[in-house]
Amino acid sequence: MPKTTQLRTYTVRDGLLDEWVERWREEIVPLRLELGFAIGGAWVDRESNQFIWLISYEGPETFAERNALYWSSPERKAMGLNPDDYLVHTDDRTVEGVY
Repeated sequence: MPKTTQLRTYTVRDGLLDEWVERWREEIVPLRLELGFAIGGAWVDRESNQFIWLISYEGPETFAERNALYWSSPERKAMGLNPDDYLVHTDDRTVEGVY
């Protein structure tokens, strides 16, 4: 499968941005990497209370198939992390590099 990259922008509930970033770093990133995803960077926009990151997958499955594996994995379920507790809005866009 060709490489798929998503630009994800999350609007985080007031007062929870730093906690979200910590949980993302410590729990989500290691599992994503273990499952073959690559993280292209992550940023916070404190003025807008947003968390922005790039995630890619290039492997034998589609991004959607691999993402479904992530969500159904026992490790993901064991996190006890419900994104709705932190995020009020998400915008996921599939993007292509041009440079």
